[in-house]
Amino acid sequence: MKMPDGGRTAFASLSYLMAVNDDWGFGPGVYGTAKGNYGGIFTAGFTAQRRWRLGANTHLATSLYVGAGGGLSSSELRFGGGLMLRPEISLRTEQGAWYSGISLAQIRFPGGNVKGTAVGFSLGRSTDFGSFSPLDAGRRGASSARTGLGIDEIAFTATMARPRAGLLRREGSPLVGTLGFAGADLRQYIADGSWWGVEASGAAKGGVDGYMEVLGQIGQDWQLAKGALGQLRAGGQLAGGLGGGGGVNTGSGWLLRAGPSLRWVTPWGASLRLEGGATRSYSGTYQVNFWRAALSMPLDRTPATGFNGQGDDGMGTVREQQLGLSTLVLPRVRFKDGRRETVGELAVSMRRELSDRTYGVAYAGSAAKGSAGAYSFGLFGAGVQSRPLTPSGKLRVGAEALVGAAGGGGVQVGGGAVMQAEAWAEWRLDERLRLRGGAGQWRTLRSHDQRSALLHLNLSYAYGSLQR
Repeated sequence: MKMPDGGRTAFASLSYLMAVNDDWGFGPGVYGTAKGNYGGIFTAGFTAQRRWRLGANTHLATSLYVGAGGGLSSSELRFGGGLMLRPEISLRTEQGAWYSGISLAQIRFPGGNVKGTAVGFSLGRSTDFGSFSPLDAGRRGASSARTGLGIDEIAFTATMARPRAGLLRREGSPLVGTLGFAGADLRQYIADGSWWGVEASGAAKGGVDGYMEVLGQIGQDWQLAKGALGQLRAGGQLAGGLGGGGGVNTGSGWLLRAGPSLRWVTPWGASLRLEGGATRSYSGTYQVNFWRAALSMPLDRTPATGFNGQGDDGMGTVREQQLGLSTLVLPRVRFKDGRRETVGELAVSMRRELSDRTYGVAYAGSAAKGSAGAYSFGLFGAGVQSRPLTPSGKLRVGAEALVGAAGGGGVQVGGGAVMQAEAWAEWRLDERLRLRGGAGQWRTLRSHDQRSALLHLNLSYAYGSLQR
């Protein structure tokens, strides 16, 4: 599509849609620029889609994506509050579980001047979504396949990177010193030691707040030792995707990454990883060497032998998992120019019970209202929750604390490390829908004078997955 400053760009996206029935689906997605000198424009949000069957192998789909984000704002390129709308109509042809199609879509930031109509191309795959009722949480269950999202583990990552000597920012000043990033990744193991996954991280140190990257990854490692303390494995990983923002010159946004990996699989289920290597932009000047530490927590896995009575029987404990859309309001946020304003945010959330009373949680989102368009954040943490408080079992309360990275949009966040904590109450609307309201505080970690009250409303879809 054509941008207001006269250049042209293309958006690449990754979406995960869950079928409500044969006609309707919804789910989270992320969009980023992948052409021209616009690397670093990102949005995250939700898509709702309606499908019509036209033939045995053809269907028509209309969808609406609602997200928030931005990046690379200037006098010619304005994203307003950051809200992005993307209506689309597409025609798809199916071949087995795979489908491909062509679409006509409009991308619009209502509060700014970025808008345009473009032709799109899609490639997708349909899979089963095996799940239990969330009302079965805490009970024993069995499945011969992965349940829920089909993801084996989630990892929280901390990365340190050193820029190449002589590296310049977009405006021409030197990019020096150590850069720090915080993020998370999701992995699925397709064979012993072989995996694919998706990772996302943002700047938390080094003066490049607002930088963000979203990459797909593949890797392989091999067992070096095994004993009472678990397994030690070594191998390598490759990744590619989009990144930019924070004044970092990634050109069109495409990034490539490669390096060795070391993984300790503990006997308690969690894994510790140490990875290193190099990240290079395809068309920009961004080049860094990095090392990364990660703590991985298991979500689910495929039983080794299924239900044949030998070894793994597929049994586990059902745990509630939620995918949701959040709207957050920060009433008093200070900007780099000294003013204070209210910032409204839109975020995708993922929540997973670890036990009856504890859970892990992650958020990825951006500003959607106010003048902080291009402000984005990624947070992860843990929470505690009560048992149901009413005879109907529909009301419960809890609290959570999160840390992560944020930046962009002119918001004063120091190096980019932030945290938030809140208390919440949740009402179960029906078997799978949850409405949650919370209040708390948001603040920066490296510059303690930036803080704001926090109001939070979340609507989520709940399902049961196995903890084996």
